[in-house]
Amino acid sequence: MTVTAYSQSAPDSAGWIEQVDPALQSLVKKDARIQIIAGGLDWSEGPLWIESKKMLLFSDVPQNIIYKWTEKGGKETYLTPSGYTGTIPRGGETGSNGLVLDPEGRLVICQHGDRRMARMNAPLDKPQSAFTTLADNYKGKKFDSPNDAVYHRNGDLYFTDPPYGLEQKEKDPRKEAPYQGVYRVSKGGQITLLTDTLTRPNGLAFFPGYTKLLIANSDPEKPYWYLFDVNGEGLPTNPKIFHDATAASKKAEGLPDGLKIDHNGNVFATGPGGVWIFNAAGKLLGKIRTKTIASNCSFSTDQKTLYVTADEYVLKVGLR
Repeated sequence: MTVTAYSQSAPDSAGWIEQVDPALQSLVKKDARIQIIAGGLDWSEGPLWIESKKMLLFSDVPQNIIYKWTEKGGKETYLTPSGYTGTIPRGGETGSNGLVLDPEGRLVICQHGDRRMARMNAPLDKPQSAFTTLADNYKGKKFDSPNDAVYHRNGDLYFTDPPYGLEQKEKDPRKEAPYQGVYRVSKGGQITLLTDTLTRPNGLAFFPGYTKLLIANSDPEKPYWYLFDVNGEGLPTNPKIFHDATAASKKAEGLPDGLKIDHNGNVFATGPGGVWIFNAAGKLLGKIRTKTIASNCSFSTDQKTLYVTADEYVLKVGLR
């Protein structure tokens, strides 16, 4: 395998592009710059581009804040509290994590501190910390800390529930379920446990057609991306490893985390060293090497820009 520096780091850049396969050139600009558009964060997550408002939303999980970024205004506080609305002081990663719009264009939030999936009860341009709970338990056992979410085209909500928002993670005495789950909330509100076999389920996304689902596992002992078939009932089946990042995780910081899939089935997945880019068949095409640990990413609506949350920064990368 030949690996070349497709684009070297510029003085004002936050990383560089590494080509593994020539097909990368059809996805990422050859002279792509990795620009820092926001900084001063504790741990950035959950980027979401809102085309109607020309703004990027993203979470700062420890700060319990959702920020917005626009070309004109830069980084501004958008919503606080975003993930923990309780009055009892507590530690850990209490804020929001993954952000997604529901089919009606309303903001849905993975709330670590409140341990639920919630919808903001306010217009996007007039945000308020007023929420409707979409799901906070399965069969009476409270979730740990919903992390990332995606909607099926039929309106069902799928989300992962690792232990990262609990102060002592999987050893926290408040943990109620003996596993880490991936769940679905139907349009009617019914909650289904889709799998309890992943040790640290994290980012997830459907391939075009909604017949395959990719889920990241951010476990240093099992740093894999898992591929599931999705049957006619919307249930994931036939799990297999899409890619094993074990070797890479021993050489670079980071684990499989947030991810997005473009309209052609190409995967942009944060992992060791930055953002990994695969084709739909799972072939590694290249990487966006970031100088800090990458946690998640989001496309602009036209998929010509990729936004990446990376530790204290938010990055912007030009695509084709």
